[in-house]
Amino acid sequence: MWTGYKILIFSYLTTEIWMEEQYLSQRKVDLEAYFARNHTMLEGSRLKRAIFQGQYCRNFGCCEDRDDGCVTQFYEVNALCYCDKFCERENSDCCPDYKSFCREEKEWPPHTLSWYPEGRLGENGYSEDVKIIKRKDCNLSTCSGQQWKCSQHVCLVRPELIENVNKGDYGWIAQNYSQFWGMTLEDGFKFRLGTLPPSPLLLSMNEMTASLPKTTDLPEFFVASYKWPGWTHGPLDQKNCAASWAFSTASVAADRIAIQSKGRYTANLSPQNLISCCAKNRHGCNSGSIDRAWWYLRKRGLVSHACYPLFKDQHATNSGCAMASRSDGRGKRHATKPCPNNIEKSNRIYQCSPPYRISSNETEIMKEIMQNGPVQAIMQVHEDFFHYKSGIYRHVASTHGESENYRKLRTHAVKLLGWGTLRGAQGRKEKFWIAANSWGKSWGENGYFRILRGVNESDIEKLIIAAWGQLTSSDEP
Repeated sequence: MWTGYKILIFSYLTTEIWMEEQYLSQRKVDLEAYFARNHTMLEGSRLKRAIFQGQYCRNFGCCEDRDDGCVTQFYEVNALCYCDKFCERENSDCCPDYKSFCREEKEWPPHTLSWYPEGRLGENGYSEDVKIIKRKDCNLSTCSGQQWKCSQHVCLVRPELIENVNKGDYGWIAQNYSQFWGMTLEDGFKFRLGTLPPSPLLLSMNEMTASLPKTTDLPEFFVASYKWPGWTHGPLDQKNCAASWAFSTASVAADRIAIQSKGRYTANLSPQNLISCCAKNRHGCNSGSIDRAWWYLRKRGLVSHACYPLFKDQHATNSGCAMASRSDGRGKRHATKPCPNNIEKSNRIYQCSPPYRISSNETEIMKEIMQNGPVQAIMQVHEDFFHYKSGIYRHVASTHGESENYRKLRTHAVKLLGWGTLRGAQGRKEKFWIAANSWGKSWGENGYFRILRGVNESDIEKLIIAAWGQLTSSDEP
């Protein structure tokens, strides 16, 4: 009887193994047929980042190490993206929300490689009306009716430019940044800067000088955050919102108010408040003027960044002004609406005096920063600046020359907060400014950059602006 049981169990196991082998064999055949049918569209099959935002890993889940099954549909471009750890390579093919969800880091504006064709799928593959779209960095190649048509844009990420900088002894290092993948050079100038050229009124302002004695010894190295710890504010990330006019103005004003109040008011001010509410000509994320920004700070004022935080997607969100205020009759304004961020209870409004222009003389700028705090600088951005990683920046001319098409889009506003002297290009001792950009902390030296001082590199010393905080007697310590 026991022998009969053994025969029965053996027969059952043999049948199960045979059925499993048949299933796996059939699955393998099906997969092979699928990949053979789609061979033309599977070149470089794992796509790079896409410019679209959405919930992918958040819905699908995350995977450790390499897992080719950890893939989800990328509906916006009719393709696939990955949520496994292996997707984080030099040519990343992670889903757009991989960093923010799986790694709890901020999202990077990604790059698209769309290889899934549009068309009708028949029994033997795609029909003749197939349309294959491929993306190589910022250029699209479209195959329709057996003919390829490729765009010829100049890309923001230029490997040859990066190589040219890093092979030369220019005193700084260039890097290939993921947040710029898929963007054209024109996109870079249009969406990553955002300050309009200075108005004649601004350029005609009288220059003021600091009240320090002429014999004051200026240190070789100075950073505002060392003199006023906790009273200055680090770089934010404007992403693809062309609003450096708002970010730099809010940051300089916040530093100045904290310093003037001797640390009583240390809140970082909200650039989003300016973007959404400084409504003249409705510039917002489509560039704006710094004179208008300072006018708004004087007349209307800003709430804190915690009260009115940045919108995650500036172009998809209804960015109408969410704050309102009234005057108490003495020029001081008070908010009449709660904070857009309902977790923050303080809707205090901060105001500034009319802005003033500082002399373009290197020593006068240094005196102003050391006595009163960081200042706003208007500079001209060149193609190589996007790739700055570290060192003392100087413009390195491209071997192909620079296009003049973007001359009106090159103006950028940053915050100067210090200076120093170090050995730079060819081992020479070089003077530099320390400046805060608004491209996030993954860019440059933790969001900052150094640039040649005393030679008006990229017009960095041409127009320097600052203002006082508008504090009443009850505000001052």
